[in-house]
Amino acid sequence: MRTLFGAGVLAVAAALLGGCHDGEPASPAIQTAQAKLVESQQQQVPVTLKTTGTVHARETAMVSAQVMGRIQQVLVREGDTVRAGQTLAVLDDAALRASAMQAKAGVKAAHDQETAAETQAKLAESTLARYKQLETQKSVSPQEMDVVTRQAQAADAQLEAMRAQAEAARAQESAARTMLGYTRLVASFSGVVTARMADPGTMATPGQPLLQVDRAGTLQLQTTVDESVIGIVHNGMKVPVTIDGAGSAALPGVVAEIVPAADPASHSFLVKINLPSSSPLRAGMYGTANFDNGEKQAILIPRSAVVMRGSLPCAYVLDSQGIAQLRYLTLGNPHGDRVEVLSGVSAGEKLVDAPSDRDLAGKRIEAQP
Repeated sequence: MRTLFGAGVLAVAAALLGGCHDGEPASPAIQTAQAKLVESQQQQVPVTLKTTGTVHARETAMVSAQVMGRIQQVLVREGDTVRAGQTLAVLDDAALRASAMQAKAGVKAAHDQETAAETQAKLAESTLARYKQLETQKSVSPQEMDVVTRQAQAADAQLEAMRAQAEAARAQESAARTMLGYTRLVASFSGVVTARMADPGTMATPGQPLLQVDRAGTLQLQTTVDESVIGIVHNGMKVPVTIDGAGSAALPGVVAEIVPAADPASHSFLVKINLPSSSPLRAGMYGTANFDNGEKQAILIPRSAVVMRGSLPCAYVLDSQGIAQLRYLTLGNPHGDRVEVLSGVSAGEKLVDAPSDRDLAGKRIEAQP
């Protein structure tokens, strides 16, 4: 009886196990998708040194007062175009005008005194000449001759003194007129007003900036280059420049000047790059200079193979069985329609081109005909 019972239990267990084995789900089949495939390639690419900077005018003038005075007029505003010699602002000139008039009166008085001294000197000279003639005739005493000679010498000395005073008066008048001229602030060259720091009624002091004028014409990108790589930069070097706000196309720049002394704090050199005058640039724009620094081996993939997942660049890379894997990439510099990959892809691997928003991870990829 025990034997029959045991055999029955084993039969039931076997039946249950067999039923469980027959109901086990099969592994899902790998899905297939068609896509255009591209291949990563290792190539020689140029090495670019990127530096940033700001657009400046080739020359900038800070127009400031040279004398103290209240500002009467400011004749320009930011953005106004001015020509060389144009009056930009006017200071109150009442005190300086009075000084100029006083100096002019001093010149007239000195001139009158000089004229009188010249007349006196001529009279003394003619008197001396007559006495010398009488002296040859023994008609004057030595004492009289000595007096006349000394009078002539005194008249000459007085004339020289008056001439010096007249010269000093004229110099004083010239200085007064110069100071009066400082009350009219003019543009030293043609350009554009880029800053206005004062309004009428403000008291101007010597050296105080009132206006800023940028010279019209070619603009420059001023950038800094580290001392460790300054050797690759030279005057006349062509440098592609991209300017934020002026389009994505690179502008042809030319190195115009390398400041010979490095900044001791940053250990970098200031480099000035001339920009084309026809480009839509404005002073103060931010830009990037791209200096050529030789070549290197790099892995390139088409830009169209790069997809963004969030803020991270990725690509679908096929394994040895043709199954797509989503890999995160570290990208380098673009080179035309290709981009350098620093990590994430090896040379010779196949990638899905232009996957758009499709989720291809884990799918077998068949090349589109």
